[in-house]
Amino acid sequence: MKLHYSMRIPLASAAVVMAAGCVASRNEITTDSVGIAVEEITEAGVEVAEMELAADTIIRLTEQDFVEVAEELGVDVASVKAVIEIEAGKSHQGFSAPGQPIMNFDLSMFRRFTSKRGINLAKYRKSHPTVFNRAGRTQSAVYRRFKAAESINRHAAIEGTFWGMFQIGGFNWKKCGTKDIDEFAMLMSRSERDQLELFAKFIINSGLLKALQQKNWAAFARGYNGPGYARRGYHTRLAAAYRRYNTVKGEGNS
Repeated sequence: MKLHYSMRIPLASAAVVMAAGCVASRNEITTDSVGIAVEEITEAGVEVAEMELAADTIIRLTEQDFVEVAEELGVDVASVKAVIEIEAGKSHQGFSAPGQPIMNFDLSMFRRFTSKRGINLAKYRKSHPTVFNRAGRTQSAVYRRFKAAESINRHAAIEGTFWGMFQIGGFNWKKCGTKDIDEFAMLMSRSERDQLELFAKFIINSGLLKALQQKNWAAFARGYNGPGYARRGYHTRLAAAYRRYNTVKGEGNS
């Protein structure tokens, strides 16, 4: 299986690029429209764009992205979209802002990983009150908590956070195939295609691919969501989401 973190993108693709309030398809990309550097070259007769991502750019998933990764996994597109819907909602958003992936900071997990590093969080309650404030539920509030936690210990903060549209725990960075935890955070923060490929690596290395291929929702839910999946109805919601996508324009066919 060949999964890669490539940012070389065919100009003919129908991807949507969102930057500084501007929306353009990839075959309309110019440096004026989205503030990214584009160089047209030819490889085997196919035009490609070298895109240097700007800090104010969100690169959204395209239907072609779904098709490519689904085919590499041997699953249908509807299965992948079903997981995204349960984890990220029907909007399928992987980012709350450019460079800021959807996050769920977990204080108990952060406490566990700081403790493993010999850090007593109680000492930071007064100096870092944001870390302990559970009131804010918006993504901007979650991001502030994460940054405050990061100032205590970066790696523990990454491990104690669930990332992107697939809400993968940072402690799973090895199963996502990254060389270290910093690469995991970088890829999660770079593009939705990166998030999709990290998910693909994760389910392969976690032994969940067969369950997804067979649409064994209970087995997949148990491994992906934990032993309490049935109480949360994770498997039934996953099956329902799959049925919806499987009946929309033939999306169930990979």
